[in-house]
Amino acid sequence: MLPVAVDAMGGDKAPGEILAGARAAIAQGISVVLVGPEGLDGCGEIPLIPASEVIAMDDDPAQGVRRKKDSTLVRAAEAVRDGKAAAMVSAGNTGATMASALLRMGRVRGVSRPAIAIPVPVPGHLPNIMLDAGANSEVQVEWLGQFARMGSIYSRLRWGIESPKVGLLSIGEEPYKGDTLRKEAWDLLAGTPGIEFVGNVEGRDLMTKAADVIVTDGFTGNVALKTLEGGLKTLFNALLAAFASEPHYKEAADTLLPALLPLHAQMSPDTYGGAVLLGVAGICIISHGSSGETAMLNAIKLADEMARSGLVAEISAAFATDG
Repeated sequence: MLPVAVDAMGGDKAPGEILAGARAAIAQGISVVLVGPEGLDGCGEIPLIPASEVIAMDDDPAQGVRRKKDSTLVRAAEAVRDGKAAAMVSAGNTGATMASALLRMGRVRGVSRPAIAIPVPVPGHLPNIMLDAGANSEVQVEWLGQFARMGSIYSRLRWGIESPKVGLLSIGEEPYKGDTLRKEAWDLLAGTPGIEFVGNVEGRDLMTKAADVIVTDGFTGNVALKTLEGGLKTLFNALLAAFASEPHYKEAADTLLPALLPLHAQMSPDTYGGAVLLGVAGICIISHGSSGETAMLNAIKLADEMARSGLVAEISAAFATDG
């Protein structure tokens, strides 16, 4: 199995936490190659693909990829393209990660636009998949149909759901609810072969099993994602503050914490490692900018798992049958 190419300089906690996650993945038997500057401190015996430039979080994504041809992101994407790595992982600039994968790996034939597929936790159940979570702020109706097909394949390969239920994120359950895009997408998805379309779902359904795959445009999806992340963080912080607000609450808190910790882990983005960019001709994992060791470990594990699953080949085969 080819190694996973890890952008050592991507993210708010690079390179220290990124290297720690890489070492943890190697300890679990996953092959890793780092992409970073020569002489990278802490690299040790981990193989290194040299790259002299870094695309910063505030750099323009497309311009950064075009101008910084020796950046860690570009070199990581090229490693996948050239068959030197099975997948790439970065916690750096999301737009630049997507641009480097798209420009260097290329799109799967038949896919109009790649989409960011993000897991949405569901208490007591397998997570849902929501896409697009930010790659395309504006979309065409046909793209939503493609997102549904790619998301269904991903849900099956990652979670083992043989026939994932597909829902369209809208402002009401009825087919006539929503804007023109949603109404036209409803008709398209209802007639799309190979998916199990269950109709519209609302924002309140994101963390339920109303649908296993939730399709939307990247603007709406990113707002929904950040709202969920912020809401969950606020809720957990409020609970911790309440536990600590009175001395006599501490005993009750100590009793409850063992039950709450697994729930916290299930809700944490670190548990899932990151999002998969579906529709490019290679495995690209986009991790959160604040990723630490645990998140990076899980991102590398996800990259390795998806490479072994044949995700790109499955998507390519599905779209090869199109006209």
